[in-house]
Amino acid sequence: MLFENLSKKMNDIFKKLRGKGKLTEKDVEIAVREIKLALLEADVSYVVVKKFVSSLAERAVGQDVLESLTPGQQVVKIVKEELEKLMKKDNEENEINFPSKPPCIVLMCGLQGSGKTTHSAKLAKYYMKKGHRPLLVACDIYRPAAIEQLKVIGENAGVAVFEKGIEKPLKIAQEALKYAEDYGYDLIIIDTAGRLHIDEKLMEELKGLKENLNISETLFVVDAMTGQDAINVSKIFNENIGFDGVILTKLDGDTRGGAALSILYTTQKPIKFIGIGEKIEDLEPFKADRMASRILGMGDILTLVEKAGSNVEINDVKKMAKKIKERNFDMNDLLNQMKQIKKIGSIKSIIGMIPGVSGKIKDEDLEKGEDKMIKIEAIIYSMTNKEREKPSIIDYSRKKRIASGSGTTIFDINQLLKQYDQMQKVFKKFGGKKGLFNKLPFSKFN
Repeated sequence: MLFENLSKKMNDIFKKLRGKGKLTEKDVEIAVREIKLALLEADVSYVVVKKFVSSLAERAVGQDVLESLTPGQQVVKIVKEELEKLMKKDNEENEINFPSKPPCIVLMCGLQGSGKTTHSAKLAKYYMKKGHRPLLVACDIYRPAAIEQLKVIGENAGVAVFEKGIEKPLKIAQEALKYAEDYGYDLIIIDTAGRLHIDEKLMEELKGLKENLNISETLFVVDAMTGQDAINVSKIFNENIGFDGVILTKLDGDTRGGAALSILYTTQKPIKFIGIGEKIEDLEPFKADRMASRILGMGDILTLVEKAGSNVEINDVKKMAKKIKERNFDMNDLLNQMKQIKKIGSIKSIIGMIPGVSGKIKDEDLEKGEDKMIKIEAIIYSMTNKEREKPSIIDYSRKKRIASGSGTTIFDINQLLKQYDQMQKVFKKFGGKKGLFNKLPFSKFN
């Protein structure tokens, strides 16, 4: 879950404030001090924390808060607004600014291991879903298997990859431009070489690409798990090369996430995208207001709705609605529903975006939920087609075979069959001509 530790600490602080009917200046000062410590522990730059706390203290000790009927809520509101200000650059586009005349050329830069190659493909996939024709260009000629890696990821994403082996990067990029014009690609994403550290050769190569190509945007890819180093490296890259925005990767990992709250202040360049998982679809546009909500445990229902809308097919929803209406829901349908949920994200990431729920469910319970889904999938895959369509035929001998094939127990299978029967009873209330289904807005689905 994004900013998990910081979110928990913030929630603990706000819980104390909400528990008091009236706040004193001392209460607010203690809360501000605790917020300061929480941000420093999350690896937010000291300079940024100092500025944030100064602005927060000035607003939180005002009369509007201390005399409010809900002072705790007022403090939370102010903290959210200050977090947004910290992460948001005024009048700045969140995503790539496409030129009026294609192609749009995006130069990806960053240190080795930051996720540059993977996120080049993720970015291509993101814009392909929006109707663009992206072309990935392999200009990392130094790292062993870098070109092959881009080709494999590109193929998985369904995106074309242009490569010319170990030719000079500038020549590869120039030939890629001609190829893009000939074949109608409107977005060119150049994956450049990284280094384990910043050196003169790396900088000169990037400068050469920028000087000789009509680059639309330069994006700096940085690993959030590097903490304070992410801020220092981004500052050096910006001073030497200049970039238009940041892609912050591995925000789903065991990271304190402070870089996300510091990079904008340090470089005055916006975070444009965040990497939130290993799947090719796990890339989100960065939105300061939504990120502030997640940090404060308020969820992010808008992103959840957008994810569902872009990953769940309306035809699948219609088919499922029809099956429920006709009381024809079987184990195949249950399996398909689980696949739809996985497209949106892990249970943990979905729960983290639901307001009022984030932070209230223990990690071990979420992990049990993930394990249970894996177990159910294994059981269903071990069934024959006939058993999936008609689970009522599954007797003891069939259960033994399914348990052996799925690596589970007969008890696990009995639990699944019991839950399936309970679902069927619920669906019966929805089915038929007089069922509740016909009173619902989507009853028109046929």
